Amino acid sequence: MATDTAIATSGAPTRVRYGSMSRDRRWALRWSYFFLILFAIFFLTPPVYMFVTSIKTSAEMSAEINPWWVYEPTLSNYEALLTNNEFLGFFRNSALIAICVVTITMLISVVAAFALARMKFWGSATLATGVFLTYLIPETLLFIPLFKMFAWVYDLTGIQLLNNWWTMIILYPTLTVPFCTWIMIGYFASIPKELDEAALIDGATWFQTLTKIFIPVALPGIIAATIFAFTVSWAQFLYPLAFTTSNSDLVLPVGIISTLIKGDVFNWGQIMAGALLGAAPPLIIYAFLMDYYIAGLTAGATKG
Repeated sequence: MATDTAIATSGAPTRVRYGSMSRDRRWALRWSYFFLILFAIFFLTPPVYMFVTSIKTSAEMSAEINPWWVYEPTLSNYEALLTNNEFLGFFRNSALIAICVVTITMLISVVAAFALARMKFWGSATLATGVFLTYLIPETLLFIPLFKMFAWVYDLTGIQLLNNWWTMIILYPTLTVPFCTWIMIGYFASIPKELDEAALIDGATWFQTLTKIFIPVALPGIIAATIFAFTVSWAQFLYPLAFTTSNSDLVLPVGIISTLIKGDVFNWGQIMAGALLGAAPPLIIYAFLMDYYIAGLTAGATKG
């Protein structure tokens, strides 16, 4: 960006110039800042209002006063949740599920993507496209057949897969593996073929080529896929709502709705506090790894 300079000539008024920046470019920058600020205000308004509501008492929320101002701030809503073993159990279930799903997803996706991107075989291109099309099937169409399959497994073997939090570890990869595999295919395809050809000539096996060359080089893509898998498994609502009912097996999104809404009574303070606490882990991850996420998605979009 050019630096503003002020040039004063003898006997003439001082005039501000904008270096080499053209008039059209200056207006384009001004409009860009205007719309970015408008965009930020629009999307930051809900979380700001959630935070304001979370530090209010029930009496202050129901009073006819300015809803954007807190007259008597309190942390009682956060304290009530963080000292509640039931809420901590929801948090623990979500964390365990997310860690297991991310691990399973990456173990399957990295190997599958490497095979489809580098080990060319009959039908590999069609199979790669099929992986992506699988991701496009809405989860709202999948949970009913999955529910019927779990009931069939129980009738056949006696293994109860319903109403258990660990069942989500089986379900969520149906959502995360296809998209993560597609991302990794694009990233592996962007790596020069000379690298794996040189490794194979030197006597490396396909597994050694994957672990010692491709995974270190494709680390941004792997991180992007990991973030996606974590976000999906952490924020999933439909599957746990359909497959779990007991409070001890609920995950955070469903647990907040199930326990803090009693009939027509909404505990808004704790609901907002719980939502903000639940949003904290993904927010922290995105704050530190956003560059890797953008790089991985971009490579997957252009090379897939």
